[in-house]
Amino acid sequence: MTILKPPMGFNTWNTFGRDISDSLIREMADTMVETGLAALGYNYLVIDDCWSERERDEKGRLVPSREKFPDGIKSVADYVHSKGLKFGIYSCVGTMTCDGYPGSYGHEYLDAMTFAEWGVDFLKYDYCYRPKTVKGEDLYRKMALALKNSGRGILFSACSWGMTKPRTG
Repeated sequence: MTILKPPMGFNTWNTFGRDISDSLIREMADTMVETGLAALGYNYLVIDDCWSERERDEKGRLVPSREKFPDGIKSVADYVHSKGLKFGIYSCVGTMTCDGYPGSYGHEYLDAMTFAEWGVDFLKYDYCYRPKTVKGEDLYRKMALALKNSGRGILFSACSWGMTKPRTG
């Protein structure tokens, strides 16, 4: 996927941290449109860490938090899209996310397909809990390929919070 300008928008982490929900994301989408931010090009709304259950389902798929997102992630993504915005979500190269939720390691293709089914437009991909036997560069590449083959144009944002040399480490 090629973009012509940097993606701009809102990520939930620095403002809300773990305290995210369906209603909050809908409110943020409304606010981005009502305040004119969307018209200025701030069109990505990204849910950061802590959006899922602590365990995958019996098929290995990520499960949205039933408490925070009772109607699932697709419902929220559809609402964000109805406002003319793009929807983003968070995952991690490791076995867990930085806050201890399921990471994408070993599930990259399944997660990419799940994100595509939900209507995700942007993936923020963090660098916590990676197996030390695998190079960071290889983990980023694996998810990039999975997204490319998901059937949906999902913008990939590799994050390296708190790490030194994640690309080669």
